[in-house]
Amino acid sequence: MRYWLMKSEPDAYSWDDLNAEGEGTWDGVRNHRAKNNLAAMEVGDQAFFYHSNIGKEIVGIVEISESGLTDPTDPEGKWAAVKVKPKSVIPKPVTLKAIKAEPRLAECELIKLSRLSVAELTPEEWTVILEMGGA
Repeated sequence: MRYWLMKSEPDAYSWDDLNAEGEGTWDGVRNHRAKNNLAAMEVGDQAFFYHSNIGKEIVGIVEISESGLTDPTDPEGKWAAVKVKPKSVIPKPVTLKAIKAEPRLAECELIKLSRLSVAELTPEEWTVILEMGGA
């Protein structure tokens, strides 16, 4: 299993929106590294749902429910997408400020590649963030 962090602007698509739908398509990514991360995802992988711009915090965990999709918003069929289902809420949302202050997370893609909308996390980084969130 691999671990990921997926960013969404909550005023465009929030954790609450995903929960209301029960399953959502993660699409609209137009960055090559993020596309490669989406393409590498497999069913059962876990990802943190991160509210960007507003809040700047990890609020939930999703599970990849369908992988290997072509982005339905891309008329040329070059970009990747996946489907995700909400798995659990993070009891104490983990802010970007807290992540930056945690030395064990200094090398994570969220910090190193801050503009990346879909980032991979190591198992160790995943565990640290779970601890920080009380999960």
